[in-house]
Amino acid sequence: MPGPGPAPRRLLVATRSRHKLRELGELLDLPPDVELLSPDDLGIEGEPEETGETFETNARIKARYYALRSGLPTLADDSGLEVEALDGGPGVRTRRFAGEDATDEQNNEKLLRELRGLPPDRRGCRYVCALALALPANREARGGLRIDVRRGTCRGRVADGPRGAGGFGYDPIFEPVGEAPGGRTLGQLSAAEKHAISHRSRAAARMRPLLREVGLGG
Repeated sequence: MPGPGPAPRRLLVATRSRHKLRELGELLDLPPDVELLSPDDLGIEGEPEETGETFETNARIKARYYALRSGLPTLADDSGLEVEALDGGPGVRTRRFAGEDATDEQNNEKLLRELRGLPPDRRGCRYVCALALALPANREARGGLRIDVRRGTCRGRVADGPRGAGGFGYDPIFEPVGEAPGGRTLGQLSAAEKHAISHRSRAAARMRPLLREVGLGG
């Protein structure tokens, strides 16, 4: 009888969100034998303290935290919205813009209040995504970890009100470049349309060659 096949390759994704885990799996276009895991799948408790002032720093913090606890290659995402009229805010506080336990709707409502009365040309913004890949037990890296970061952005403007039920976060009030003021928001695009332009899809496209390089890509 033939012996067992090779063990599946495993990649830990530093999120407890099944939605984000699934979306990254789609965007990274991983081969079937690469198993995506969350910290919950491995019984890893706790969360790192995200003390960075940039998306890149916080992605590194999360990747390091979970890679050291799992011993597995770990991919971490840190992303958010930068609004020109708010001097780049909410930035790294995107998820907590309206408070530590704010809902997406509360964050959206606060942002719309902050920009009330501004014309379209003063409502410019961009989504930013930083993906960090931590590789444990790398003797050539400081502290036994090699961490590489890839970044993606999606430019647009803040709409004057929410439209669409798709996506999550600020998607219902984000009009991507290419849409006229009052045009479709990311919340109104199909998944395929969003994947073609999103900040996370662009970061994932830049991460794919690195995953191939370390034996996790197709």
